[in-house]
Amino acid sequence: MKKIAIACQGGGSQTAFTAGVLRSFFDEDLHHKVEVVSLSGTSGGAICAALAWYGLLKTAQGDPTPIAQRILGFWEELAAQLPAETAFDDSVATWLRFIDRGVLPHFELSPQSAFVRAMQNFIPSLLPRHEFTDLKALLEKHIEFGELEGLVEPHSPVLLVGAADVLTGEMKKFNSRIGEISIEAILASAAVPTIFPAVKVKNHYYWDGMFSDNPPVQELIRMRSVGGERIPDEIWVIQINPTHCKNVPSTTGEILDRRNELEGNVSLMQNLEVIDLVNLLMRAGALSHDVLAKSGIKKTTPIEVRFINMSEEVAAHLDVVSKLTRNSGHIHELLADGQKQGRQFLEQNLTRPKAARAKRRHPGQISSAISNRRDQAQGRRRSAGPKRTKT
Repeated sequence: MKKIAIACQGGGSQTAFTAGVLRSFFDEDLHHKVEVVSLSGTSGGAICAALAWYGLLKTAQGDPTPIAQRILGFWEELAAQLPAETAFDDSVATWLRFIDRGVLPHFELSPQSAFVRAMQNFIPSLLPRHEFTDLKALLEKHIEFGELEGLVEPHSPVLLVGAADVLTGEMKKFNSRIGEISIEAILASAAVPTIFPAVKVKNHYYWDGMFSDNPPVQELIRMRSVGGERIPDEIWVIQINPTHCKNVPSTTGEILDRRNELEGNVSLMQNLEVIDLVNLLMRAGALSHDVLAKSGIKKTTPIEVRFINMSEEVAAHLDVVSKLTRNSGHIHELLADGQKQGRQFLEQNLTRPKAARAKRRHPGQISSAISNRRDQAQGRRRSAGPKRTKT
């Protein structure tokens, strides 16, 4: 059975798209058609990956709750439901867009400031549904963190969660193989420093994983992280941040959004270039078994990387505020697009004959494909080597 690793990029509320993709995967019983050996994620992607991973663990123990239902249930509760929640969310989104247009002034406030803390205490009194205002409580409602130790077995899939150590600068990957997955680890990965204070985990303080790996990819092929039997044949990356944009950003919001996208893709591109180099050397026969083993890679055949991206129609109207708003219509649009793109991806890569799938592959090496995205406006293209798929 083919071994698959799934990497989920972060992107705030936009990772509802990731949830839709994962829902389509498990609606189609992906875990019975391939071996899901590992999942990784950062920020909102870490939440999605954790929900899927927990569902796989529970299913392995005979729990009848569908994995897709677990993922969808979380996002349904995270979205604005009550009129007061919708009014609050819409008001904040409008206020932020006015700031973007220069209609209102912009103030930088620390999440640890007295004003922000006062607002964090005051807002829940206006919005009584606990799940909407308390991410920790919502996560604990959908994942029983206390039972994880008893669920994880030697053959279980591995979960890697990316975060950044504020003081040491370490690119931390919380690893389920060594019992590091906790509510604090997930919250740390999602701790955007302009919104949330650093999260303390065992005397270390962490910020959003966007500053480390978004998402962790390179570790998915290393024995030290996932074990020798979980090295994947393919890595499926659910990407939120677009690699290119059509126009030069001009407004404050556009500039911040594009900067966020570029920052979010830096580590991903670097990780992919490393995998591309390993694949190139494998194909050339330049790496012996001993060299690969010493490098922590127990594999002698190239690893294919495939991408799942939003539709152009949906991605075209997203802005920086769309990463923060939890308007129900917005969340459900992303969920639906994720489902659609996920189904198409599975059709192209699992149900079609191999020859037909090959025609749909993105030409060129992983590194060439990255360059193609970067240089698309100039029309430069390169090819040859391992291929990757994009829906």
